[in-house]
Amino acid sequence: MDRDTAEPDAGGLPGPNAEKWMAFHGEHAAPSEYSHEFVWDVTADADGPFVTDVDGNVLLDFTCHIGAAPLGYQNEKVLGKLREFDLLEPMKIAGQDMYFGAGPDPETAEFPGSSHLMDKLTDVSSHYGMDTVFLSNSGAEAVENSMKIAYDRNPTAKYGFTFDDSFHGRTLGTLSLTRSNEVYTRHYPEIAGIRTVPFCNDRDHDPADGSCDCGFFTANGSQLRNALAPEGGHLNPEEVGFLVVEPVQGVGGYRFPNEEFMKEIGDVSSEYDIPLVVDEIQSGVGRTGKMWASDHYPIEPDVIASAKALRVGATISRSDVFPSEANRLGSTFGGGDVLASMQGAFTLEAIEEYDLLDNATERGRQAKELLRDAAPDHLVDVRGKGLMLAAEFDTKDRRDAVVEESLKRGLLTLGCGTKTIRLLPPLDSTEREIELGVGIFNDAVEAAGRTSVA
Repeated sequence: MDRDTAEPDAGGLPGPNAEKWMAFHGEHAAPSEYSHEFVWDVTADADGPFVTDVDGNVLLDFTCHIGAAPLGYQNEKVLGKLREFDLLEPMKIAGQDMYFGAGPDPETAEFPGSSHLMDKLTDVSSHYGMDTVFLSNSGAEAVENSMKIAYDRNPTAKYGFTFDDSFHGRTLGTLSLTRSNEVYTRHYPEIAGIRTVPFCNDRDHDPADGSCDCGFFTANGSQLRNALAPEGGHLNPEEVGFLVVEPVQGVGGYRFPNEEFMKEIGDVSSEYDIPLVVDEIQSGVGRTGKMWASDHYPIEPDVIASAKALRVGATISRSDVFPSEANRLGSTFGGGDVLASMQGAFTLEAIEEYDLLDNATERGRQAKELLRDAAPDHLVDVRGKGLMLAAEFDTKDRRDAVVEESLKRGLLTLGCGTKTIRLLPPLDSTEREIELGVGIFNDAVEAAGRTSVA
């Protein structure tokens, strides 16, 4: 397959082979979310955003595995470097309980490992003064460890703040912070003391005008600030362990925050010395056209939780925030394996080497223009930064119909929020691929508009 000439070619999804695989999988798998009746063939051709299923259908993937494959599939920008190595066991990294090397010293190492990945992560986060990393297996673990180091820093802390429509993971700890869908949290116990305030995505709101539609800003200030005792509330700021926010909400609907809302979060964090944890698991590593989505906003994060595009989980902060006591944090197989760390390091290298932040910004601009130029009335909003894009519809049924019509035409998309579709093309997408994918999407939007779903 050649991504320069490949095009979607799909018909009759799911095909007969896909039906067999889905039935086999369903015999023993716990129920989960499967957005498409499409079965990846990991042995078949794939290149960049193009993938093949077990029936030979070729699809254009504008999900990038919800951002976990930032350069798509079989991408030479990463694979070209991986092919140089003949790796031997042990592939597994035993967390940070053991040291791993590749040759006599780090400078001349044959290939990068977990230590090199941590070095690169501190480099791309140095403008926030971050110099320390803890690797783990997943984004949820990255957020869990963010909470742990915040509570360790302030042993008297009783409270933490999260935001409406947030999603931070599915472990019990991270579910205590998640507010996007009750099916994630129903009947599960929560960490005590978590407070919830609105996430303001009113792009036109000026706090000088008083309250906003979401209720975060009131005539007397923000709900966050007003919850604190010095501002008239009942919470002692010294007992607040952290504020945790997605710089762009993912599962909650690709909601992009109001600039003044982010400034207020940053100001409260700074004024009261409350650690600001940013969940960059979906929005980070170049997705928005900057390395971190936080870089778009007037905030100074104290902790960054990352994963997905890195292939491993990472909690990034400053040495004075992390516990200094040995074994305070630990994970037997945290950091995945040697190959995962290499892929994470090579992905960061590719973003820099091929100017993919600039490419994401330009291709995102192109995609938004194409979407807006063709937008019918039932496509009520197009928004995004870089290649983290969202199309919001008038109804949930319409949204679902567009996802289905897109799949029929060979384009993979994903819903989020109540009535929104997220579009995540690879960071190195070409002009042709954006034009092709958005063209298919616009056709699907038109086809859904002819149905009676509204």
